Amino acid sequence: MKSYQKLTTTQPAACRLEEEGAAPMPSGRGKLAPWWVGSGLLVAAVLLSTITVWVLRQVSGGWLGPTPPPKCLLVPESHRFDCYPERRVVVTQELCESRGCCFIQSPPWAEGKRGVPWCFYPPDFPSYALESLNQTALGMVGLLVRREKAYYPRDIEKLRLDVEFETDTRLHIKITDAASPRYEVPLDVPRVMERAENPMYSLNFSWDPFGVLLQRKATGTVLLNTTVAPLIFADQFLQISTSLPSKFLYGLGEHRGSLLHSLDWNTLTLWARDVSPTESFNLYGAHPFYLLMEEGGDAHGVFLLNSNAMEVALQPAPGLTWRTIGGVLDFYIFLGPDPNMVIQQYQQVIGFPAMPPLWALGFHLCRWGYGSSNDTWQTVRAMRNYQIPQDAQWNDIDYMDGYRDFTLDSQKFASLPSLVEDLHKHGQHYVMILDPGISSTSPRGSYWPFDEGLRRGLFLNTTQGQPLIGQVWPGFTAFADFSNPDTHQWWLENLQHFYAHVPFDGLWIDMNEPSNFMDGSEDGCPPGEFDSPPYTPAVLGDSLSAKTVCASAKQKISVHYNLHNLYGLMEAKATASALIKIRGKRPFVISRSTFPSQGRYSGHWLGDNRSQWKDMYYSIPGLLSFSLFGIPLVGADICGFSGSTSEELCTRWMQLGAFYPFARNHNTHNQKAQDPTAFSPAARTAMKDVLLTRYSLLPFLYTLFHRAHLQGDTVARPLFFEFPWDVATWELDRQFLWGRSLLVTPVLEPGVDSVTGYVPQGTWYDFYTGSSVNSSGEMLKMSAPLEHLNLHIREGSILPTQKPGTTTEVTRGNPLRLIVALSSHATAWGDLFWDDGKSLDTFEKGSYSYVVFNVTQNIFTSTVLHASPEATKVTTGTLSIFGVQKPPSKVLLNGQEKPFSYLDNQVLTVSDLGISLSQGFSLQWL
Repeated sequence: MKSYQKLTTTQPAACRLEEEGAAPMPSGRGKLAPWWVGSGLLVAAVLLSTITVWVLRQVSGGWLGPTPPPKCLLVPESHRFDCYPERRVVVTQELCESRGCCFIQSPPWAEGKRGVPWCFYPPDFPSYALESLNQTALGMVGLLVRREKAYYPRDIEKLRLDVEFETDTRLHIKITDAASPRYEVPLDVPRVMERAENPMYSLNFSWDPFGVLLQRKATGTVLLNTTVAPLIFADQFLQISTSLPSKFLYGLGEHRGSLLHSLDWNTLTLWARDVSPTESFNLYGAHPFYLLMEEGGDAHGVFLLNSNAMEVALQPAPGLTWRTIGGVLDFYIFLGPDPNMVIQQYQQVIGFPAMPPLWALGFHLCRWGYGSSNDTWQTVRAMRNYQIPQDAQWNDIDYMDGYRDFTLDSQKFASLPSLVEDLHKHGQHYVMILDPGISSTSPRGSYWPFDEGLRRGLFLNTTQGQPLIGQVWPGFTAFADFSNPDTHQWWLENLQHFYAHVPFDGLWIDMNEPSNFMDGSEDGCPPGEFDSPPYTPAVLGDSLSAKTVCASAKQKISVHYNLHNLYGLMEAKATASALIKIRGKRPFVISRSTFPSQGRYSGHWLGDNRSQWKDMYYSIPGLLSFSLFGIPLVGADICGFSGSTSEELCTRWMQLGAFYPFARNHNTHNQKAQDPTAFSPAARTAMKDVLLTRYSLLPFLYTLFHRAHLQGDTVARPLFFEFPWDVATWELDRQFLWGRSLLVTPVLEPGVDSVTGYVPQGTWYDFYTGSSVNSSGEMLKMSAPLEHLNLHIREGSILPTQKPGTTTEVTRGNPLRLIVALSSHATAWGDLFWDDGKSLDTFEKGSYSYVVFNVTQNIFTSTVLHASPEATKVTTGTLSIFGVQKPPSKVLLNGQEKPFSYLDNQVLTVSDLGISLSQGFSLQWL
């Protein structure tokens, strides 16, 4: 078998694929070396490894066994790609070498060796060869052939390689079975009609063994090099590895941890699972997408469009291995070059998020355990009594009769229809929970959702063709098959029936991994390749059916083995569609399980967290990761779901949570209440004040969501998105930005009255006072008494704000206050999107206003670029300008002199403007 060899630019057989020229045929096939091997390094590595192993063997008294072959010794530890990734198996030399791999066991006394594979691929391990490669209108098509069988059953001898140069910043590489069709994710992706003319990337192939080398043209940075380990493509085991250009990698959800992933032998599993967020576990959603920062501040992203159970192994080389157990290898690579553009390009493939209704951006309140609709109502009244902002009241499963969907507890929740009517009269909204498990134990004819679903054949079935029965809150349940379009109609009809009694405004879809209190079903799972595959990724519970349904369950379009990770997405799609048909307005859906493109249909909350300080911290990398995944409407349960919070923790968490894009306070039953009215006057006031701050910023936040919907901008944003050249920002996940302009620095630990946060280079202004902070890019200590959240506005920004009310409906009628944060050049820019806040497709239909604000040469201008009648209902009342270097002698509004105030901290304020938002104006200070 041929070895990997170093690729040089003079080797004509290595095929260079760019926008020009046809690919040469493989007459003299090129060979790529492992990316870390150069001639000098090879000799040094072999010598050093041999000496090290010899010394260890002398010390161990032969414990390490025979000396490995030289080809194994040349592989540095950090570059060992795992040949035996099976968990729960003690890898012996015999097992390893039966696969044709190298075995070097780490001695038990060796420090820092955890995770280093004992069994790894040698440089000459058999892989595929590229037999042919031909030009197509959009790129290339090739044939890959494996001449020696791999060690997993039913490996595929011939593969088809499709390469499409889709845009200048997007490359599409797909590898699948050349002879037989395979399952592919039923996701609508864009189809390009012509090849990119001037791509930012260059592409090379190694012919034998097959490998991909992708580089950024501008810098020469190698973004992908798949020659580091062999490609394996069996029916139920697909694996491809690559080098990485840096260790700064983000994404790959859903997991709990820091925003920046560790590459220290870290394996991330993607298989939707109901489990309280815990480090190292696979959680509710699956997002096979990563963003990586390159040296110099460029960024790129990689998306594997695959919905099967998967794990991504990270190692310190730096390197990465994709390992999935079905489907195809369907990669999209996004060239950015800045992180914001990478996420925009990703969403051009998966779809831009829906525009939420304005009320969705207000404050939401919920708990499991109100006990009755009257108790729920009492909480609403208490919030109104203290004039604390609230837009939506929610109920958990206790509103149901026996925890059955589409039912109402006629005793404890008899007044729920009256509560909802009262909410609507006060400009508020009602949201209820639904689970996909439908009770199967009611007497025939007494529970329409199950009877009708059974009659129409709308549930997941066993391999024997009968409804799969599991157990969730109501007891034994069947599970709706949302891959079936007929199920969407049945779901709609159920919701219509319930809406006739309780006119809800939004829906909360939970337990949709799908969750199951049993493993598989009441009868377990049958033996076979789906429930007992040749390889099981490192899933919690060590089984694909752990706390979910059998992987062998039959669904309309495929087997659950393929569709499991799509369950929440498919339910969200059905739910959003139903809400549109029932209410005729923008839908509001919050889902626990998610998959790429989920943002088109729902938001997400981060699951059943705990009332602990560390949970509050972890919510920040959680919401920032979902910003990367194209789901901007995201937040955590404020103050924690399980356990009892403290007044200090809840106050600090309400301050942070007021800046979650989706802000909901929620907790469990049998714990003390944690809504703002449950605390002391001082804590209650602090919570009220920060919610009023959020409501004042609604015009700014709403505009950010418009930009997310229009072009895929993030709403909550990591600092490195705005300062990619500042390496100090790359690891920050205890602060975040709203858009590019507003820096949020929360307190995340108890017993302190200050917080230390990073302030990027430039001038920043205190949001509340307008006082300036000049930073060289440094950590700064800020005062943070319990009633205070630090907010800073970036120089050069203009934030549209509004006098806050207790609901979004009241707030949107109040005068605007425009806050200008002047740059060092005395310039600033901002914008405002305005519509009715609820109608469908307002931008697409032109039923909106869009206003741009600009400052230059001491002149503020408001320019209306698009107008609608809604803009006539609101006025601009106040203009506050931060950073005016010297007191003006006069201020002119549209040429007419206007009173003003000027403070020593260089804040100029002009009040009582009274100008309709639909009218442009200018204001000059002299």
